[in-house]
Amino acid sequence: MVDLLKVLEQTKVVAKKAGDFIRKERKGFDRDKVEHKGLNDLVSYVDKETEKLIVKELKEILPQADFITEEGTAARDGRSYTWIIDPLDGTTNFIHGLPVFSVSIGLRYEEEIVLGVVYEVNNDELFYAVKGQGAFLNGERIWVSQAKALEESLIATGFPYSAFGRIDDYLKVLRALMEKCHGLRRLGSAAIDLCYVACGRVDGFFEYDLKPYDVAAGVIIVLEAGGKVSDFRQGKDYLFGGEVLASNNHIHQSFDVEIQKVW
Repeated sequence: MVDLLKVLEQTKVVAKKAGDFIRKERKGFDRDKVEHKGLNDLVSYVDKETEKLIVKELKEILPQADFITEEGTAARDGRSYTWIIDPLDGTTNFIHGLPVFSVSIGLRYEEEIVLGVVYEVNNDELFYAVKGQGAFLNGERIWVSQAKALEESLIATGFPYSAFGRIDDYLKVLRALMEKCHGLRRLGSAAIDLCYVACGRVDGFFEYDLKPYDVAAGVIIVLEAGGKVSDFRQGKDYLFGGEVLASNNHIHQSFDVEIQKVW
């Protein structure tokens, strides 16, 4: 394997550079330049240009790696290393001026995520982790919360963009959790949600209809912060399966039980 700690330091620089570009472009952003991938699935030139910037830089860091990217600026060639990138996670927030969005860069080696960097642009918060080395926020070690039960937990979630066939089941899960936990929050960036689990700002996060680039970086940050990640059946198909459940170890099972009652 390559020196992942060295790659991490280089990737952190790339994430910050991408964040600087996003921040600059937000000042004069024209909402008329937005494109629609779906009814409420939006993309801007900022997404595309940021992705190009990231891909160019990462190719220099790890020339032997493939890419999985949200905007499709690079393709997969079946190599052992794969960068999984969301250049602007929280595009809708960005477009509307809601300051909750991030740059998300994960690195997969064969079947496992081994590195993750998430830069929350407006808060200038850089979350990162390498397998076996712990999780960090701006240089400080972070850990998941110690909440012992759902009844003392704050839970984050996200809403689907297109998979509305299960929306009634999802709403039932929301109601069940509302009746059990301290509250629910929807930030609009799965990468940030996962990082907030990792640093204990929220105790758990769940969402469906997700893509690999939504979660790749955040997943390893949660795991390295001492948390647990699964799909909705306690399995490990959370990268490509579309379902993610992340929390501390104390509440994970009871959290999942509430979902499985209706899912």
